[in-house]
Amino acid sequence: MRYINEMDAGSRVSGIYLCKYRQSAVTKNGKAYDNVILMDKTGTLNGKIWDPDSPGIDEFDALDYVDVVGDVTNFNGALQVSIKRLRKAHPDEYNPADYLPSTDKNQDAMLHELLAIVNSVQNPWLKQVLEHFFVSDQAFVRRFCEATAAKTIHHGFIGGLLEHTLSVTRLCDFYAESYPILNRDLLVSAALLHDIGKVTELSPLPANDYTDAGQLLGHIVIGTEMIHDAIREIPDFPDRLANELKHCVVAHHGELEYGSPKKPALAEALALSLADITDARMETLKELFQANEKSGNEWLGFSRVLDSNVRKTSQ
Repeated sequence: MRYINEMDAGSRVSGIYLCKYRQSAVTKNGKAYDNVILMDKTGTLNGKIWDPDSPGIDEFDALDYVDVVGDVTNFNGALQVSIKRLRKAHPDEYNPADYLPSTDKNQDAMLHELLAIVNSVQNPWLKQVLEHFFVSDQAFVRRFCEATAAKTIHHGFIGGLLEHTLSVTRLCDFYAESYPILNRDLLVSAALLHDIGKVTELSPLPANDYTDAGQLLGHIVIGTEMIHDAIREIPDFPDRLANELKHCVVAHHGELEYGSPKKPALAEALALSLADITDARMETLKELFQANEKSGNEWLGFSRVLDSNVRKTSQ
Protein backbone atom coordinates (compact mmCIF):
# COMPACT_ATOMS: atom_id res chain seq x y z
CA MET A 1 0.00 0.00 0.00
CA ARG A 2 0.99 3.61 -0.44
CA TYR A 3 0.90 5.52 2.82
CA ILE A 4 -0.90 8.83 3.03
CA ASN A 5 2.25 10.77 3.94
CA GLU A 6 3.80 9.61 0.64
CA MET A 7 1.03 11.09 -1.54
CA ASP A 8 1.34 14.15 -3.77
CA ALA A 9 -1.12 16.26 -5.70
CA GLY A 10 -1.66 14.71 -9.13
CA SER A 11 -1.05 11.15 -8.01
CA ARG A 12 -3.54 8.31 -8.18
CA VAL A 13 -4.64 6.44 -5.06
CA SER A 14 -5.27 2.71 -5.32
CA GLY A 15 -5.30 0.71 -2.11
CA ILE A 16 -6.95 -0.12 1.19
CA TYR A 17 -7.48 2.51 3.88
CA LEU A 18 -9.52 2.87 7.04
CA CYS A 19 -12.58 5.07 6.59
CA LYS A 20 -12.46 7.15 9.77
CA TYR A 21 -15.47 9.32 8.90
CA ARG A 22 -18.34 9.47 6.43
CA GLN A 23 -21.05 12.08 6.09
CA SER A 24 -23.56 12.73 3.34
CA ALA A 25 -23.90 16.30 2.06
CA VAL A 26 -25.51 18.30 -0.72
CA THR A 27 -23.92 20.80 -3.11
CA LYS A 28 -25.37 24.26 -3.69
CA ASN A 29 -27.01 22.81 -6.79
CA GLY A 30 -28.74 20.11 -4.75
CA LYS A 31 -26.51 17.22 -5.86
CA ALA A 32 -25.73 14.61 -3.20
CA TYR A 33 -22.12 13.74 -2.36
CA ASP A 34 -20.18 12.16 0.53
CA ASN A 35 -17.42 13.60 2.69
CA VAL A 36 -15.02 10.94 3.91
CA ILE A 37 -11.77 10.85 5.84
CA LEU A 38 -9.35 8.07 4.97
CA MET A 39 -6.75 7.06 7.51
CA ASP A 40 -3.60 5.02 7.92
CA LYS A 41 -0.86 5.04 10.53
CA THR A 42 0.85 8.03 8.87
CA GLY A 43 -2.11 10.39 8.88
CA THR A 44 -5.49 11.23 7.40
CA LEU A 45 -6.70 12.31 3.97
CA ASN A 46 -9.93 14.14 3.20
CA GLY A 47 -11.95 12.68 0.37
CA LYS A 48 -15.05 13.33 -1.72
CA ILE A 49 -17.36 10.87 -3.40
CA TRP A 50 -19.09 13.10 -5.92
CA ASP A 51 -21.37 10.33 -7.22
CA PRO A 52 -22.23 8.07 -4.24
CA ASP A 53 -24.91 6.24 -6.26
CA SER A 54 -22.41 5.19 -8.91
CA PRO A 55 -22.15 1.40 -9.53
CA GLY A 56 -18.46 1.70 -8.64
CA ILE A 57 -19.25 2.77 -5.09
CA ASP A 58 -20.24 -0.16 -2.87
CA GLU A 59 -22.00 0.07 0.49
CA PHE A 60 -19.71 0.96 3.41
CA ASP A 61 -19.77 2.68 6.78
CA ALA A 62 -17.39 4.72 8.89
CA LEU A 63 -14.68 2.54 10.52
CA ASP A 64 -14.80 0.08 7.62
CA TYR A 65 -11.62 -0.78 5.75
CA VAL A 66 -12.18 0.21 2.12
CA ASP A 67 -10.34 -0.37 -1.13
CA VAL A 68 -10.40 2.93 -3.01
CA VAL A 69 -9.32 4.29 -6.37
CA GLY A 70 -9.14 8.04 -6.81
CA ASP A 71 -7.16 11.11 -7.79
CA VAL A 72 -5.29 13.35 -5.35
CA THR A 73 -5.58 17.11 -5.75
CA ASN A 74 -4.50 20.18 -3.78
CA PHE A 75 -7.52 22.04 -2.42
CA ASN A 76 -6.99 25.20 -0.36
CA GLY A 77 -3.47 24.12 0.54
CA ALA A 78 -4.38 20.58 1.64
CA LEU A 79 -4.42 17.27 -0.20
CA GLN A 80 -7.81 15.81 -1.08
CA VAL A 81 -8.80 12.67 -2.96
CA SER A 82 -11.67 12.45 -5.42
CA ILE A 83 -12.85 8.85 -5.04
CA LYS A 84 -13.89 7.14 -8.27
CA ARG A 85 -14.33 3.55 -7.08
CA LEU A 86 -14.71 2.05 -3.60
CA ARG A 87 -15.44 -1.36 -2.15
CA LYS A 88 -15.43 -2.75 1.37
CA ALA A 89 -12.22 -4.74 1.95
CA HIS A 90 -12.16 -8.32 3.21
CA PRO A 91 -10.50 -8.98 6.62
CA ASP A 92 -7.68 -11.01 5.06
CA GLU A 93 -6.70 -8.11 2.79
CA TYR A 94 -5.30 -5.76 5.45
CA ASN A 95 -3.33 -5.57 8.68
CA PRO A 96 -4.94 -3.19 11.21
CA ALA A 97 -1.47 -2.21 12.48
CA ASP A 98 -0.92 -0.38 9.16
CA TYR A 99 -3.87 1.91 9.83
CA LEU A 100 -3.68 2.94 13.48
CA PRO A 101 -1.31 5.88 14.08
CA SER A 102 1.15 5.32 16.89
CA THR A 103 3.83 7.30 18.68
CA ASP A 104 7.22 7.25 16.98
CA LYS A 105 8.88 7.00 20.39
CA ASN A 106 9.70 3.79 22.28
CA GLN A 107 6.74 3.11 24.57
CA ASP A 108 8.68 0.83 26.90
CA ALA A 109 11.38 3.47 27.35
CA MET A 110 8.77 6.17 28.03
CA LEU A 111 7.02 4.02 30.62
CA HIS A 112 10.36 3.22 32.27
CA GLU A 113 11.13 6.96 32.52
CA LEU A 114 7.65 7.68 33.92
CA LEU A 115 8.09 5.02 36.60
CA ALA A 116 11.50 6.45 37.50
CA ILE A 117 9.84 9.82 38.09
CA VAL A 118 7.20 8.14 40.26
CA ASN A 119 9.98 6.56 42.29
CA SER A 120 11.71 9.95 42.67
CA VAL A 121 8.75 11.48 44.53
CA GLN A 122 9.69 11.84 48.20
CA ASN A 123 6.31 12.73 49.70
CA PRO A 124 4.93 9.37 50.96
CA TRP A 125 1.28 10.35 50.44
CA LEU A 126 1.70 11.50 46.86
CA LYS A 127 3.88 8.51 46.06
CA GLN A 128 1.13 6.15 47.23
CA VAL A 129 -1.37 7.82 44.90
CA LEU A 130 1.02 7.54 41.96
CA GLU A 131 1.82 3.90 42.72
CA HIS A 132 -1.90 3.15 42.97
CA PHE A 133 -2.26 3.99 39.27
CA PHE A 134 1.12 3.34 37.67
CA VAL A 135 2.41 0.36 39.70
CA SER A 136 -0.47 -1.55 41.30
CA ASP A 137 -3.11 -1.23 38.58
CA GLN A 138 -1.62 -2.94 35.53
CA ALA A 139 -4.95 -2.85 33.69
CA PHE A 140 -4.90 0.93 34.00
CA VAL A 141 -1.26 1.07 32.87
CA ARG A 142 -2.12 -0.87 29.68
CA ARG A 143 -5.03 1.44 28.92
CA PHE A 144 -2.93 4.51 29.70
CA CYS A 145 -0.10 3.42 27.38
CA GLU A 146 -2.46 2.64 24.50
CA ALA A 147 -4.66 5.73 24.85
CA THR A 148 -4.61 8.86 22.73
CA ALA A 149 -4.31 12.29 24.35
CA ALA A 150 -6.98 13.94 22.22
CA LYS A 151 -9.52 13.30 19.50
CA THR A 152 -8.02 15.64 16.90
CA ILE A 153 -5.97 18.52 18.29
CA HIS A 154 -2.72 16.89 19.48
CA HIS A 155 -1.26 13.46 20.28
CA GLY A 156 -4.22 11.68 18.66
CA PHE A 157 -2.38 8.38 18.27
CA ILE A 158 -1.63 5.20 20.21
CA GLY A 159 0.79 6.12 22.97
CA GLY A 160 -0.18 9.78 22.68
CA LEU A 161 -1.38 10.05 26.26
CA LEU A 162 1.84 8.51 27.59
CA GLU A 163 3.98 10.75 25.37
CA HIS A 164 2.08 13.93 26.31
CA THR A 165 2.05 13.11 30.02
CA LEU A 166 5.79 12.45 30.07
CA SER A 167 6.53 15.66 28.14
CA VAL A 168 4.41 17.74 30.51
CA THR A 169 6.05 16.09 33.52
CA ARG A 170 9.55 16.81 32.19
CA LEU A 171 8.63 20.47 31.78
CA CYS A 172 7.23 20.58 35.30
CA ASP A 173 10.39 18.98 36.67
CA PHE A 174 12.39 21.71 34.92
CA TYR A 175 10.09 24.40 36.34
CA ALA A 176 10.52 23.02 39.86
CA GLU A 177 14.31 23.12 39.52
CA SER A 178 14.23 26.65 38.11
CA TYR A 179 11.70 28.19 40.50
CA PRO A 180 12.18 27.28 44.19
CA ILE A 181 8.66 28.52 45.09
CA LEU A 182 7.30 25.36 43.51
CA ASN A 183 6.68 22.17 45.49
CA ARG A 184 8.37 19.67 43.19
CA ASP A 185 6.59 16.56 44.49
CA LEU A 186 3.14 18.14 44.22
CA LEU A 187 3.80 19.56 40.76
CA VAL A 188 5.29 16.39 39.30
CA SER A 189 2.54 14.24 40.81
CA ALA A 190 -0.16 16.49 39.38
CA ALA A 191 1.57 16.40 35.98
CA LEU A 192 1.61 12.61 35.97
CA LEU A 193 -2.07 12.49 36.89
CA HIS A 194 -3.49 15.51 35.05
CA ASP A 195 -4.92 13.60 32.06
CA ILE A 196 -5.65 10.16 33.50
CA GLY A 197 -9.37 10.77 32.90
CA LYS A 198 -8.72 10.46 29.17
CA VAL A 199 -8.53 6.67 29.44
CA THR A 200 -12.30 6.88 30.02
CA GLU A 201 -13.15 10.08 28.15
CA LEU A 202 -12.07 8.71 24.75
CA SER A 203 -12.73 5.33 23.17
CA PRO A 204 -9.75 3.41 21.74
CA LEU A 205 -8.65 3.81 18.14
CA PRO A 206 -9.83 3.58 15.44
CA ALA A 207 -12.97 5.28 16.77
CA ASN A 208 -11.09 7.60 19.17
CA ASP A 209 -14.37 9.34 19.94
CA TYR A 210 -15.94 10.70 23.10
CA THR A 211 -17.59 8.08 25.29
CA ASP A 212 -20.84 8.74 27.11
CA ALA A 213 -18.86 9.63 30.24
CA GLY A 214 -16.57 11.82 28.14
CA GLN A 215 -19.50 13.76 26.73
CA LEU A 216 -21.27 14.17 30.07
CA LEU A 217 -18.31 14.74 32.40
CA GLY A 218 -15.05 15.28 30.51
CA HIS A 219 -11.58 14.09 31.45
CA ILE A 220 -10.97 16.74 34.13
CA VAL A 221 -13.95 15.65 36.20
CA ILE A 222 -13.35 11.96 35.49
CA GLY A 223 -9.66 12.21 36.46
CA THR A 224 -10.43 14.15 39.64
CA GLU A 225 -12.94 11.47 40.66
CA MET A 226 -10.32 8.77 40.02
CA ILE A 227 -7.81 10.60 42.21
CA HIS A 228 -10.45 11.12 44.92
CA ASP A 229 -11.27 7.40 44.93
CA ALA A 230 -7.57 6.48 45.15
CA ILE A 231 -7.00 8.85 48.06
CA ARG A 232 -9.93 7.35 49.96
CA GLU A 233 -8.08 4.01 49.99
CA ILE A 234 -5.06 5.55 51.73
CA PRO A 235 -5.66 5.85 55.51
CA ASP A 236 -5.11 9.30 57.07
CA PHE A 237 -4.28 11.01 53.76
CA PRO A 238 -4.03 14.74 54.61
CA ASP A 239 -7.12 16.67 53.49
CA ARG A 240 -5.09 19.79 52.68
CA LEU A 241 -2.72 17.88 50.38
CA ALA A 242 -5.63 16.05 48.76
CA ASN A 243 -7.30 19.34 47.90
CA GLU A 244 -4.05 20.80 46.55
CA LEU A 245 -3.45 17.81 44.28
CA LYS A 246 -7.02 17.78 43.01
CA HIS A 247 -6.96 21.54 42.48
CA CYS A 248 -3.92 21.25 40.21
CA VAL A 249 -5.80 18.73 38.06
CA VAL A 250 -9.06 20.69 38.13
CA ALA A 251 -7.28 23.90 37.03
CA HIS A 252 -4.82 22.49 34.50
CA HIS A 253 -6.58 24.01 31.47
CA GLY A 254 -5.84 27.39 32.98
CA GLU A 255 -8.99 29.29 32.04
CA LEU A 256 -12.70 28.70 32.63
CA GLU A 257 -13.43 29.06 28.92
CA TYR A 258 -10.95 26.24 28.20
CA GLY A 259 -12.88 23.82 30.41
CA SER A 260 -11.24 24.22 33.80
CA PRO A 261 -13.82 24.32 36.62
CA LYS A 262 -11.40 26.55 38.56
CA LYS A 263 -8.58 28.90 37.55
CA PRO A 264 -5.15 28.18 39.06
CA ALA A 265 -4.91 29.35 42.66
CA LEU A 266 -1.63 27.60 43.49
CA ALA A 267 1.79 28.17 41.94
CA GLU A 268 1.92 24.47 41.07
CA ALA A 269 -1.46 24.63 39.32
CA LEU A 270 -0.29 27.57 37.22
CA ALA A 271 2.98 25.84 36.35
CA LEU A 272 1.08 22.70 35.30
CA SER A 273 -1.31 24.66 33.09
CA LEU A 274 1.63 26.37 31.36
CA ALA A 275 3.44 23.07 30.78
CA ASP A 276 0.25 21.46 29.46
CA ILE A 277 -0.47 24.17 26.92
CA THR A 278 3.19 24.37 25.89
CA ASP A 279 3.38 20.69 24.99
CA ALA A 280 -0.06 20.69 23.34
CA ARG A 281 0.77 23.70 21.15
CA MET A 282 4.21 22.43 20.15
CA GLU A 283 2.74 19.06 19.17
CA THR A 284 -0.03 20.83 17.22
CA LEU A 285 2.62 22.70 15.24
CA LYS A 286 4.67 19.55 14.70
CA GLU A 287 1.66 17.69 13.33
CA LEU A 288 0.68 20.68 11.17
CA PHE A 289 4.17 20.84 9.66
CA GLN A 290 4.18 17.10 9.00
CA ALA A 291 0.77 17.23 7.32
CA ASN A 292 1.93 19.98 4.97
CA GLU A 293 5.43 18.75 4.15
CA LYS A 294 4.55 18.16 0.53
CA SER A 295 2.04 20.94 -0.03
CA GLY A 296 4.67 23.29 -1.42
CA ASN A 297 3.12 26.21 0.44
CA GLU A 298 5.31 28.48 2.57
CA TRP A 299 2.37 29.73 4.61
CA LEU A 300 0.19 26.91 5.91
CA GLY A 301 -3.02 28.85 6.40
CA PHE A 302 -5.04 29.85 9.43
CA SER A 303 -4.95 27.47 12.39
CA ARG A 304 -8.10 27.60 14.50
CA VAL A 305 -6.25 26.09 17.46
CA LEU A 306 -3.41 28.60 17.31
CA ASP A 307 -5.64 31.48 16.13
CA SER A 308 -2.99 32.51 13.63
CA ASN A 309 -1.75 32.05 10.08
CA VAL A 310 1.26 29.76 10.39
CA ARG A 311 4.61 29.57 8.58
CA LYS A 312 7.49 27.22 9.25
CA THR A 313 10.79 28.85 10.21
CA SER A 314 13.36 29.24 7.41
CA GLN A 315 16.04 26.59 7.51
